[in-house]
Amino acid sequence: MTTFIVPHTTAPQSAKEFLRQKEGISLNLWRKIKQNDEFYINHKKENPGLATVSPDDEICYTLAQHSTIEPTPLPLEICYEDDYLLIVNKPAGQLVHPTTKERQTTLANAILYYYKQNNLQLMYHPVHRLDKNTSGLVLIAKMPQIQHLLSTGSTKLFKRTYQTIVAGRPANDSGLINAPIGRKPTSIIERMVTASGQIARTHYKILQTNGTYSLLKVELETGRTHQIRVHLAYIGHSIIGDDLYGGSLDLINHQALHASKLTFIHPVTHKNITVVCDIPLDMQRIISTL
Repeated sequence: MTTFIVPHTTAPQSAKEFLRQKEGISLNLWRKIKQNDEFYINHKKENPGLATVSPDDEICYTLAQHSTIEPTPLPLEICYEDDYLLIVNKPAGQLVHPTTKERQTTLANAILYYYKQNNLQLMYHPVHRLDKNTSGLVLIAKMPQIQHLLSTGSTKLFKRTYQTIVAGRPANDSGLINAPIGRKPTSIIERMVTASGQIARTHYKILQTNGTYSLLKVELETGRTHQIRVHLAYIGHSIIGDDLYGGSLDLINHQALHASKLTFIHPVTHKNITVVCDIPLDMQRIISTL
């Protein structure tokens, strides 16, 4: 059951208005609340479409929980957790979501098993994704309204920082790659820089280099599919291990790209949160030679 307490400074208003405007409930979730018809104010069942709330009221509702994702006991490295959010360090080689071909070894399976073991009646609500062969931090909301708050335009308050190893040395120590990205016409997977694509902006800075390879810090302004991989290949410095975009497999068998830091304003407490995680060992071995 999901519970909210109406702040004592809140003016009387409809339950819909309060939940939509103050608690970040999406229109789709509100419709589900109405359809489920398990809506209570101060422990009294109410019609959600007609209900009004006043200061200090307690609002509770339940939703039917249906998931086709099977909880699976898998390793899970938790880097941050509170009542609203979970942040985990996903290893390279693991999908964020199940597919028709891979249904039991994904991060979703691991998260739902963790919830089950801890008697948490929660569903899987990732705020963003990482490619299968990219490692690092993934932010997961424990409730759909929290996912909605962190995923919608004006309230998308989190910043992701990556570290990656590329071929060669970029001409400048730091820079901005500002080039639109769209689908490659001949592929359902690949992306490319194209004038008809969506705006994409990537900042980079050289952290270490020996001229042959360079360790870069990368920060995203936008979140296009394969953005870092496409942009670095576009400027002639493909990520090593990323053979889809021209990277060599000589030193590592997956793209050397790690989501190492996540900074955001907590959607409920409004505190600044920063979470970091170590670079995986296979990348560390290469960095030690730079």
